[in-house]
Amino acid sequence: MPHDHTTRPARSFRFGVVAPVGTDLPAWRDQARRIADHGYSTLLMPDVQQWQPAPGPTLAVAATLADVRVGTWVYASPLRPARTVAWEAHSLSVLTEGRFEMGLGAGRPGIEDELRELGMPVLSAERRLARMAEAVTLLRRLDGAARRTPVVMAVRGPKARALAAGLADTAAVAIMPDDPRAVTMGIAADLRSRADLELAFHAAVVGDAVSPFMAPPDTDTGALRAADSLLQLPADPGAATEEILRRREEGGFSYVVVGANAADRLAPVVAELAGR
Repeated sequence: MPHDHTTRPARSFRFGVVAPVGTDLPAWRDQARRIADHGYSTLLMPDVQQWQPAPGPTLAVAATLADVRVGTWVYASPLRPARTVAWEAHSLSVLTEGRFEMGLGAGRPGIEDELRELGMPVLSAERRLARMAEAVTLLRRLDGAARRTPVVMAVRGPKARALAAGLADTAAVAIMPDDPRAVTMGIAADLRSRADLELAFHAAVVGDAVSPFMAPPDTDTGALRAADSLLQLPADPGAATEEILRRREEGGFSYVVVGANAADRLAPVVAELAGR
């Protein structure tokens, strides 16, 4: 039976930052500390084998730098066996004393080409979802009764939404560049009807600045504005605050993820809204 989400109290806001490692390690370490100082709740790592260190070791290091949660944004299920994902996630949860959250998805657009380049099998959409479900099931088994590692699932279609409703703590809506606001809000409404999930969106663009690893560098920011896309936030902190409040009121979104290049600019927004 669908859930009645109309009477649920609004969730408190939290904010995450996708902070990939650049060539300047001292600068990245300073950035990790600054992210925590600004009040962001989570430092997140992408899962891109060609350009980044592996998420697990990187997040383990990040957790020693500052008192901040760490997480994957997101493990791509076709890239590794479910048991490997579950073991690494459980290990990070133990080593960070409960400050790790596992983000998991079926793979970003173009993942098929990456799999071919790596000599790995191209899995069907159904098999990718099955691998996601298997990873979460194995993680819960490893965690046992004394621990529950939070799970964030990146979802879009009905089958992925149903999976998240049954297994995830947070659903991150996978927004396409040409999605108008109404499409994203419709997905959010469906998720809220299925389960009492925390809902997340990632703003790959703030003003006209595109965040690396979150959107292609040639992203048409004007087209995003024309579509009223939720992939974009205003650069002005006051306008961004109003927009984030609107998204929670209209769609139930309370977890906001931005790129590292926007973290300092949006610090005033985090200071005003985090935990509110």
